[in-house]
Amino acid sequence: MPGKYLIYNRYQIIRFNNRNMKRILVLLSVVVISFTSQGQRTPREEGDDEEKVKTPFKENLFTGGSVSLAFYSNTFLIGASPVLGYSLTNWIDAGIVVNYNYTSYRDVNAFDDKLRQTQYGAGLFTKIYPVRFLFAQAQVEYNTIRQKYILPGGGATTKYPGVNANSFLVGGGYTTGREGKGGSPFYYLAVLFDVSGDENSPYTDAYGRSIPIIRAGLQVPLFQGSGRRER
Repeated sequence: MPGKYLIYNRYQIIRFNNRNMKRILVLLSVVVISFTSQGQRTPREEGDDEEKVKTPFKENLFTGGSVSLAFYSNTFLIGASPVLGYSLTNWIDAGIVVNYNYTSYRDVNAFDDKLRQTQYGAGLFTKIYPVRFLFAQAQVEYNTIRQKYILPGGGATTKYPGVNANSFLVGGGYTTGREGKGGSPFYYLAVLFDVSGDENSPYTDAYGRSIPIIRAGLQVPLFQGSGRRER
């Protein structure tokens, strides 16, 4: 039976080369910066004749976050991810996210053995809303992972030093209705998959297969403008 990504040859730690994910992180950062500069244009440049000045920066800020839940085969994951973001346009959001996840695996290297894992880290995300109630999401993360391996029958426990891992999450979801910049708070539900191929990813099962990550959360504008615009 294949072992979980961090356990190999009598449970020695595998360290993954992060070069590919660093390239993805740099690429996503360039995209976010590009959209930010575009989002700073005045409403008149965007063709909005109803407003004479651009929206103050703070009125496009939002916060919130999500809780995560995943289960697949002998894998269970639960976690939380607070965010701080900026609405680049009426249909694009971007921001930073921090996260903490706890994952439990069973039958990793032998029947009834267990692997307990804690993960904490940060990343960048962007969301695109083609309509008010649907969105597509891309998110890069850099995480530190700590593990504890328990032999079958509650036997000896082995703790491992922390290792680093990258993830590139893609997916989409449903919202209760995003109204554009500075709109009302709304709830969302997303399903994401890690497509990075990093064997150390915390979003894989005991066989290294990507598992669906279900995230339910709330997005709250920090400073709502007086002139909310409908899409």
